[in-house]
Amino acid sequence: MVATPLQTSQSEEIFATAQKLMPGGVSSPVRAFKSVGGQPLVIDRVNGAYIWDVDGNQYIDYVGTWGPAICGHAHPDVINGLKEVIDKGTSFGAPCVLENVLAEMVIDAVPSIEMVRFVNSGTEACMSVLRLMRAFTQRDKVIKFQGCYHGHGDMFLVQAGSGVATLGLPDSPGVPKNVTSNTLTAPYNDLEAVKALFAENPDQIAGVILEPVVGNSGFIPPDAGFLEGLRLLTQENGALLAFDEVMTGFRISYGGAQEKFGVTPDLTTLGKVIGGGLPVGAYGGRKDIMSMVAPAGPMYQAGTLSGNPLAMTAGIKTLELLQKPGAYEQLDKMTKKLVEGLVSIAKENGHAAYGNSISAMFGLFFTNDAVHDYEGAKKSDLQKFARYHRGMLEQGIYLAPSQFEAGFTSLAHTDEDIDQTLEAARKVMANL
Repeated sequence: MVATPLQTSQSEEIFATAQKLMPGGVSSPVRAFKSVGGQPLVIDRVNGAYIWDVDGNQYIDYVGTWGPAICGHAHPDVINGLKEVIDKGTSFGAPCVLENVLAEMVIDAVPSIEMVRFVNSGTEACMSVLRLMRAFTQRDKVIKFQGCYHGHGDMFLVQAGSGVATLGLPDSPGVPKNVTSNTLTAPYNDLEAVKALFAENPDQIAGVILEPVVGNSGFIPPDAGFLEGLRLLTQENGALLAFDEVMTGFRISYGGAQEKFGVTPDLTTLGKVIGGGLPVGAYGGRKDIMSMVAPAGPMYQAGTLSGNPLAMTAGIKTLELLQKPGAYEQLDKMTKKLVEGLVSIAKENGHAAYGNSISAMFGLFFTNDAVHDYEGAKKSDLQKFARYHRGMLEQGIYLAPSQFEAGFTSLAHTDEDIDQTLEAARKVMANL
């Protein structure tokens, strides 16, 4: 495993060049390590539960390419499937039978989905489902939750928090106020706030969209009755309920959060796992709603690379692996062992700590209080997290470089990997 301190000269040289070529030197902001300090590692290769950087350091990986690698990186079944297909071409721009195969698997698995449309990213799926909610209901306003992330579409980039959120002010330069003026926000796990928004905007709200389990404020599960309450509120007000399961889909159970909690939304967005590591997204739901999508209906949405044979193949192979008996029981047992161990070790060393997990998704906060929403997540000691992140990195453990990102385990992780991770945490926690 990796030595202390890390030898990162090659990563530093490559990243220095990258900063001259790309904004911040990265293709996605969180990769730049801004919130934890230091510089990102440049990755050379991945396999199973492990990643290697260009300096030759090996790490146990709990990022899993931000969720898709639930079966482990470069799984032989996925790689071999891609090898078989790639000789036929990488993109057709026309129908292929593999779309039917993956569509049937998704429809069979996810309770809400009767028809599905494939796209190329989670962001694209969420942008499309929002347009669809508005088209179907002929209403313009939508409710989202503070700390829930639905991609970088203009309409979702609204500042979380009190008066600013009420005004619908944009959370990024370049987003016009009128684009976000119909986006209403409420605290996650706060049904009363949602009731108030419906009361204040009668017959104007197209729907509610949320991460049923939040993964973009750290890991935050729903309180008992929250999802059920949203289902009832939307039905009472003639609005649609959309679950953003880009992160939770096929990860916290085969049928996603909606299967796990027994609450069926009208629409669902998917990504990550269903592409097996290739760029993919999807949205689906009730047939009467999905029939609004062009060319079946008037709501337009299209994509040149949508449903390409490589992404479909990787998704099919990944879902086949997840259907094997005991897969989710293994993931749940292993992840609980990890999180309970981390919390225990932190407290033994005098640190405030709170952690939680469901199946192959987890989070750890440096706070004594249970975390129910984004405001609670922000109470975590961010400076301590940054030191913890660096310390774990030096012990050969690769964690998401942000307090506000969930962690992921995979079927490739072993008990020995978890034990090694907890031993690393003992060393790091003793010196925070």
